[in-house]
Amino acid sequence: MLAPQILSNFHKVDVAGGRSRYIHYCKEEVTMNTTMPEEAQFKKQYRKFQKCLKLGGLQPKTISAYSRSIRRIGNYFDGRITKLSSDQLLDYFNDLLESHSWSAVKIDVYGLKFFYTQVLDKPWVDIPLIKPPKTSRIPDILSIDHLGELFAATDKLSYKVFFFTAYSMGLRLGEDIRLTVGDIDSTYMRVHIRNAKGNKDRLVPLPENTLHVLRKFWAVHKHPHFLFPSRKRGLNTIHLAD
Repeated sequence: MLAPQILSNFHKVDVAGGRSRYIHYCKEEVTMNTTMPEEAQFKKQYRKFQKCLKLGGLQPKTISAYSRSIRRIGNYFDGRITKLSSDQLLDYFNDLLESHSWSAVKIDVYGLKFFYTQVLDKPWVDIPLIKPPKTSRIPDILSIDHLGELFAATDKLSYKVFFFTAYSMGLRLGEDIRLTVGDIDSTYMRVHIRNAKGNKDRLVPLPENTLHVLRKFWAVHKHPHFLFPSRKRGLNTIHLAD
């Protein structure tokens, strides 16, 4: 038991099972551990959680984020997270926001909701006090000079073409790197983006300059499938890559 004078710098958190723990209220002292909790029942539920995530058709990044959130919550409550009260969750998310962004809060809420509804087969009651602030940001628009500096920052031809393609068509980096020869439709001047955000496909316009650049770049490596294949063996032998 902590001494009374030390407890003055801590606040009490009730943990499932009738036990209590004390968390230091100073922001720099709040830690959120994402390693695997040692509690045996939690490990068993976590394995089931992984199976449910996989069978739920979620993207790998989402599975990783939800898994990390459940480990973090599990560590906070010593592996006992099956009967958490609203007050316990408010304490947790308040402490989480002391050291993490609202994005982490939302991911942990969604991860815990999935855990309760799919693993524990329990109804989920939204926490009304957890309301991330609404933000509206205008994206930065690079000038022609700035783009020139970006493309000149590397002397690798594949990187120059990669950056140019991504920016000219508004692609995410993962979408850009997965482009294949078959995705380019020069007849209708469009590109088929596959397995994008939300596991959805979409079509984007293909600028003539981008098509010209991609054709010249492909003529260098001549890979039968990928537009941006692995270049470990260099551009001259890149057509041999898997």
